[in-house]
Amino acid sequence: EVQLVESGGGLVQAGGSLRLSCAASGFTFDDYAIGWFRQAPGKEREGVSCASKSDGSTYYADSVKGRFTVYSDNAKKTGYLHLNNLKPEDAGVYYCAARAPKRLRVGILCKSYEFDYWGQGTQVTVSS
Repeated sequence: EVQLVESGGGLVQAGGSLRLSCAASGFTFDDYAIGWFRQAPGKEREGVSCASKSDGSTYYADSVKGRFTVYSDNAKKTGYLHLNNLKPEDAGVYYCAARAPKRLRVGILCKSYEFDYWGQGTQVTVSS
């Protein structure tokens, strides 16, 4: 059974840091692209960061570039998103997602419709 389980969300002060984890099972994690998305109340889900293991490409939204880092530990079958210097506008429900590799794709398209498997979401709240 394909499953993604997220953890690491919570309440932090502005300027603080969090590490979100996405534990995977039921598929070949080493080959799959991983994405992180967030959704704030009343707003559509947006791509925050995505990473392709096929070509090593990564994507960061302009609003988080330089503050967030995406990485994975294939031995643990776990993807991570490190959130640094958090701002109130970073708050929302964060979701991890995965998709199978695309043989002819160069670079990664960080859009929700590209991804097939999703975690349950974890809440990130930032106090000012």
